[in-house]
Amino acid sequence: MEQDQLESKLSSHLHRLCVEIGPRPIGSPANQAAADYIRDAFRGAGLDVEEQPYACTAWEHASTRLDIGGQAVSASANAFSPACDVAAPVVPVSTIAELAAADINGQITLFYGDLANNPVAPKSWFLKTERDDRIIHLLETGQPAALIAPPAATAIYNQVTTDWELDIPAATLPAEAVLSLLRRPGASVHLCIDSRRVPETARNIVARKPGPGAEKVVLMAHFDTKVDTPGATDNGAGVTALLCLAEKISRIDLPFDLEFIAFNGEEYLPIGDDEYLRRGGDDLGHILAAINMDGVGAALGSSSITSFSASPAFRRLVDTCMKRFPGVVWVDPWPESNHTTFAYRGVPSLALGSVGIRAITHTPADTVDQVSPAKLSEIIGLVADIVDGLRGKSIDWTRP
Repeated sequence: MEQDQLESKLSSHLHRLCVEIGPRPIGSPANQAAADYIRDAFRGAGLDVEEQPYACTAWEHASTRLDIGGQAVSASANAFSPACDVAAPVVPVSTIAELAAADINGQITLFYGDLANNPVAPKSWFLKTERDDRIIHLLETGQPAALIAPPAATAIYNQVTTDWELDIPAATLPAEAVLSLLRRPGASVHLCIDSRRVPETARNIVARKPGPGAEKVVLMAHFDTKVDTPGATDNGAGVTALLCLAEKISRIDLPFDLEFIAFNGEEYLPIGDDEYLRRGGDDLGHILAAINMDGVGAALGSSSITSFSASPAFRRLVDTCMKRFPGVVWVDPWPESNHTTFAYRGVPSLALGSVGIRAITHTPADTVDQVSPAKLSEIIGLVADIVDGLRGKSIDWTRP
C-alpha cells in the first residue's frame, strides 16, 4: 500500500470510529457499532473472525444538577453513578483517618486533599491497593447519601470513582466549588443525578490468520473509551493501526499464526482480557510475542515503545528495526493497558504509545486532529518489521 493510500485509509478508519461513532464506553450503542465496524474490517481483510461476547453493565446519563445554598453549581456525575435526588449537609474529609472518624451516614461526603489525590480503584480491579479497599469499606459501612469531590489530581483519571459495583451516587465539581464548601461548614447541598445502569453485552473482536507452525504472534488494541471523549489517541488510533496492519501483514506468508485482538473494556470493568483468557488462556505458551498499541500516533508527541518479559535478543531485534524509524524512542515500562494480561503471564510483550503530549487523554479534547496519520504509518512500519523479524525464531528465543 502506497504511503498516501495508507494515510488515507488510516484517516478513514479514525473518522469512522471517533467522529461518526464517537465516544464508545463499554456496552453502549456506540460501543456495539464500533465492534461491528472492526469485525467487518477484519473480514474484509480475509481473516477468520471470532466475536467474544461477555456480560457487562452500560451506563446511561441524562443530567446532573448540584445546588449549594440554592445556587446552581457546575457538576458532572461520575461514570456509573446510580441516580439520586438528595439534599443533605456536607461532611468534608481529606484523609482516611478523617473518613474513619466522621459520621457520614445520610450526609453528602466531600473528598478533598489526599482522598481526592488518586481515584479509588473499582472493587473488582485486581490491581487495587489496601488503600482502595479501606476507602471502599469505610464508604459502604458509613453509607453516605452521596459522594462529591474535585477532579482527581491524577490528570488522566479525573473522577474519584467510576465503579458500577459501588452503589453510592457520586459527582465531580470544580475546585472553586469545593473551596466554597470548605469555607461554609455544615452547608447543605442538593444533588440530583438522572442516570441508570443497564445490563448489556460487550464483545472482543478477534481475527486470525493460521500459519504452518504452533507459534503465534498477537497484535492488539482496545476500542472502548471513557464517557464523553471521542477517544482518538485513546484509542481510536491504536485500533486504526491494528486494522491497517491486519490488511498489510495478513497477505504475507509467515511461519506462525497471526492473531489480531480488538479488546473491549479496557477503560471500565469488566475487562475484555478476562473473557479472552477464559477462552484461550491455556494457549499463552505458544505466543512468540504480544504487541499492544495504545495511545499511538499523537500529533504533538513522540512515538514510544517499551518491553516486558522479553529476552535481550528480542530487544536487540526491536533496536535493529527502530533504526529505520528515528521518531520512535524507548521508554520505561508502563502497565496500564492490555499488554499486561500477557506480560504478567510471562509472554514477551511490547507496548507502543506516545510521550511528550499534553493531557488530553480521557477528555473531550481527544479528537481526530490530535492524531498524525504519518506517525501512525511509522508505527505500522515498525510493527510490521518486528513481526517479519520473528521469522525462524523460537519461543525460547523471545523469552528471557
